[in-house]
Amino acid sequence: MRRIRKVDTKPELAVRRIAHRLGYRFRLHRADLPGTPDLVFPRLRKVILVHGCFWHQHPGCSLARAPKSRLEYWLPKLARNQERDIQALAALQHLGWDVLVLWECEAAAGEAIRPRIASFLAGGNDQSAPEAESKGNSLATGSR
Repeated sequence: MRRIRKVDTKPELAVRRIAHRLGYRFRLHRADLPGTPDLVFPRLRKVILVHGCFWHQHPGCSLARAPKSRLEYWLPKLARNQERDIQALAALQHLGWDVLVLWECEAAAGEAIRPRIASFLAGGNDQSAPEAESKGNSLATGSR
């Protein structure tokens, strides 16, 4: 498990590229926030969490397959990950942050998630956000 990356994963890098191309600047992995969000937009009070489908058990996703061996180890570990995600999401929302959860399988689609990210970042309080005027998007989803 030493080879499993916590930061700079391919899905995270794909989401970062899209957010950067949209004209947004962000901070990475702020440890002072619950769950250490992958992308933090402090001025907008928004965060994006990029979850791996297996590690966070994305419901209905083929990448979230159940392990076949050592179930006594893996099942509680994956359940703890899900519980920790729920707690971090609730804590972030309690602190006044808007949260968007993107999954590994969604990020693999590349530019297909661009409208969702643009809508999330443009919606809300900040009217001067890049592409906010030209797109006219509203916030489609703030959480799962």
